[in-house]
Amino acid sequence: MHKAKLIVTVFVIFLVLISPAEITNASDLADTDNPTSFSGEILPWSKADKLIPKGSKFTVIDVTTGHQFKVQRRAGNKHADVQPLTEKDTKMMKKIYRGSWSWKRRSILVLVDDQLLAASMHGMPHGAGALQNGFPGHFCIHFWGSTTHKTKHADLAHKLMILKAGGRLESYLRALEPEEVIYVFETAINNRDKDILDLTVTEMKNNHRFNKVLKEISIMKILDVRTSKNDNNEYMITEIPVRAKLYYKDNSKETKQLLFVLEREGSALRWGIDSDYLLSQLDA
Repeated sequence: MHKAKLIVTVFVIFLVLISPAEITNASDLADTDNPTSFSGEILPWSKADKLIPKGSKFTVIDVTTGHQFKVQRRAGNKHADVQPLTEKDTKMMKKIYRGSWSWKRRSILVLVDDQLLAASMHGMPHGAGALQNGFPGHFCIHFWGSTTHKTKHADLAHKLMILKAGGRLESYLRALEPEEVIYVFETAINNRDKDILDLTVTEMKNNHRFNKVLKEISIMKILDVRTSKNDNNEYMITEIPVRAKLYYKDNSKETKQLLFVLEREGSALRWGIDSDYLLSQLDA
């Protein structure tokens, strides 16, 4: 236990001492290597809820950039409704979101006392706010098992970000069926998360072109996926027709019928989308 506390303390000192100039800002769908090499503990919401009671203050660390800011929990029953503590914290949070507030989920670590917890946040001010911090409302932080206000089930994007922060993403993906991997791919596109995207596709021959085409897509909305009916656990390739609506950065949109080809090298390994074949359809 003492050793764990020492490791967390050293990690926090490292984050405090490193200057913002030493951490490159994440580019659109091409984030830098994760400067936070530590993984957070994945705690169920019922336990995390007690560690950060209403009114408590703690530190949020963005996994991708390593930037951190302080917050206070103000409310929330299914998840934590929080606000940046000061105007300085608001500016840092907005910097993490590259200058624009967004509903996109991000993988974070929550530092409370001597514990480092895996969590996920979005970056859109909404609802009420009480602190003098320049933040017009509050935002939400989700832990394992948290849900949104409107649903009874965990939001997939928040779930994936928590797994990423907890170092459990790859093992989770290995257990997914091919059609489930397609929904993870959609989530990675919509949240501009390169780490998750890379774990859903096979090795690319035309990596530069693939990333360029994906950057032009603002939102991918899967309308229909034909479920794979192959019961053979040893099969290594499958084709799944998908109907998707694509929203582009130039404000255009289209509905496309796509054929996702997924492969794996063994029954114990994760499925990967054939990115070159998908590129040939998206770039047509």
